[in-house]
Amino acid sequence: MRKLFKNLTTKDKVIIFIVTLIIVFQVWVELRLPDFMSEITKLIQTDGSKMSEILEQGGYMLLCAFASMFTAIIVGYLVSGISAGFSLKLREKLFKKVQKLDVASIRKISTPSLITRTTNDVTQIEMLIALGLQVLIKAPIMAIWAITKIINRSYQLSAIVGAGVIILLITIFTIMYHVTPKFKKVQKLTDDVNNVTRDNIIGVRVIRAFNAEKFHRDKFEKTNDKLTRTNIYIQKCFAFMSPIMNLVMHFLTLGIYFIGAIIMINATMVDKLNLFSNMVVFTSYGMQVIISFLLLSMIFMILPRAQVSANRINEVLDTEVDIKDGDKTKEDKKEEGTIEFKNVSFKYPDADEYLLDDISFKVKKGETVAFIGSTGSGKSTLINLIPRFYDISKGEILVDGINVKDYKLEELHNIIGYVPQKAFMFTGSIKENVAFGDNGKEEPSLQKIMESVQVAQAKEFIKDMPKGVDSHLARGGTNISGGQKQRVSIARVIARDPEIYIFDDSFSALDYQTDSKLRKELKSYTKDATMLIVAQRIGTILNADKIIVLDKGKCVGIGTHKELLKNCDIYKEIALSQLSKGELENA
Repeated sequence: MRKLFKNLTTKDKVIIFIVTLIIVFQVWVELRLPDFMSEITKLIQTDGSKMSEILEQGGYMLLCAFASMFTAIIVGYLVSGISAGFSLKLREKLFKKVQKLDVASIRKISTPSLITRTTNDVTQIEMLIALGLQVLIKAPIMAIWAITKIINRSYQLSAIVGAGVIILLITIFTIMYHVTPKFKKVQKLTDDVNNVTRDNIIGVRVIRAFNAEKFHRDKFEKTNDKLTRTNIYIQKCFAFMSPIMNLVMHFLTLGIYFIGAIIMINATMVDKLNLFSNMVVFTSYGMQVIISFLLLSMIFMILPRAQVSANRINEVLDTEVDIKDGDKTKEDKKEEGTIEFKNVSFKYPDADEYLLDDISFKVKKGETVAFIGSTGSGKSTLINLIPRFYDISKGEILVDGINVKDYKLEELHNIIGYVPQKAFMFTGSIKENVAFGDNGKEEPSLQKIMESVQVAQAKEFIKDMPKGVDSHLARGGTNISGGQKQRVSIARVIARDPEIYIFDDSFSALDYQTDSKLRKELKSYTKDATMLIVAQRIGTILNADKIIVLDKGKCVGIGTHKELLKNCDIYKEIALSQLSKGELENA
């Protein structure tokens, strides 16, 4: 928690200091009320007292009440500004941190958990600041000040107040002992509910197609039931707080008057007036002490959960960024449009075996190089190492003659145009999706967007949409087909005009005719650009300048289509599984 509060600015700290002074004044005026009440009690019991004197004391009480109200409004206004501003900065810091995290770190924490930490957990901290800043300052000051006011007036009555305080402390600490471990469980279960809900929404079509609604409903209800039962247990524990507070409050008042009555029986007439006045004061101050602890109990309900949330937020903020920025820019390049793998090996964190083992090859400017292999051979992983979605375990990857680890990430990504295996569309128009991102150049013009759409063979289906390139795309592109998403995704990378194109199985949803036309147009439009293509279909890579065959993470063949048919059995096996011997010979 302390680590998070280091994010408070100097302005915030100055406001907190001002708030503290205002709260001290607020406590002072509230604790003056019993004094004026005591004076009124004495005036009523004293012969010859004037009504004006009683009204004067009553006027002071009204002034104190109004002063307390206005200071509470000012404090609430200032504290709400601090809490809202702090949560804004915290969410922004979390968002920026997540953007820097590598894929492995994001998977380790999990996407639903990151969403919960950025929303629900930050809200817990905001609530703590909004309520806690007022209560944590006010309650201790009020309790201590009220106790000092009564401590020397009567040891018997002071003992009753002390007994009430001890009972409250025992109650609070007993409840906190039982509920604190549950708060961590609540946040974890909230992650689980988000995860199940996310799966249900994203996979809704598959769920319906397989009539698995009941299975997912039962799965959600099971997770939701665990969260509900944990929350009910916490609420039941806290439910004891209010009746015990009320019980102590009533018994405290009863005890003060009972003990006071016993003392008054044996007192003289003069002392009886002072004793009665003291009883009124003790009752008022005793209530102030109980109210202080009641306020503190509210914080004890919020604080443990906020502490758990703070730990979860710090876990994200403290996660070490493995993919560190270099200092090289495009001005430092030794070559253009080249990629070289030098004895590259890679394994995922905590994995025992290498997924890629001793891969070496070089791609020259303007070449089209394809990667093929069985499922799980490491094709997509190899491609993902170039833009540094993961960092290699051994060896070296050079882009334009410079180690990718030495590049500034922004500069490296401006050199590369990447089309992922799973095309993703952002909420917005087709035009916004094609012109997406910053490539370090001018924003693509409408003419450039239309050219990109034409090359990607997306013009025909876009023309048939209600508003053309201004037509709306839902999040994830759920209102267009898989092939259409791939074409928009390819248009997006063409609009960037990069030196190196990377296609990670990006033609799989296209029919053969569209695939052929797209690659022909792409080669003509991009001219001297370098292309890396991961593919499953032999037809997609027949005309590649170089084909690299992967098997179980190893490079088992490099060459042209015809060369590999002669000297690479694995490639020949893949080719024959898709095309006939005659088709391959005529290719």
